[in-house]
Amino acid sequence: MSTSSREPPVTTSLGFTMTSSPPAGAGLCLARPAPTLTAAQADLGHHCTGTCADAVDELGAQPSFLNPLWYAGGFGLGLLAGWLGDPVSLGFVLETENQVEAHLQSHLSLLPANDHASRAIVAQMKEDEARHALNAQKAGATELPQAVKSLMRAAAKVMTTVAHRV
Repeated sequence: MSTSSREPPVTTSLGFTMTSSPPAGAGLCLARPAPTLTAAQADLGHHCTGTCADAVDELGAQPSFLNPLWYAGGFGLGLLAGWLGDPVSLGFVLETENQVEAHLQSHLSLLPANDHASRAIVAQMKEDEARHALNAQKAGATELPQAVKSLMRAAAKVMTTVAHRV
């Protein structure tokens, strides 16, 4: 298929600009993130690297050397979810945020009542996750099958277990 016969790029509701007719064998062609995705990435980037990095520094700890692996895995899963379409991709966002929110609640229940600084950070993160889940739901997230949710939960358990031991 020649370049001139391709349809013009399309911007999805998630803010990706993509070609609607990629060349044979190319799969989904993501051209560039549109401004809405960039804003969401900035919020998430600050959430993951700003608040958490500050807390890690304050505690005199070091981030896991496995972080690049987690980021690469998340990026790959995000590409796959994006390829499956906006409703499914948003479904992954919804389920991820719900699971992270539950995980953060478990941390809140373990923190000492007088550790106000840590409790405030975790409570804010939990609130952010709930807002992200609600936004995904409002944007048209599809409910994922229970088997997928269970697989996601199992993968998260493996990640947290490995992170605690390494």
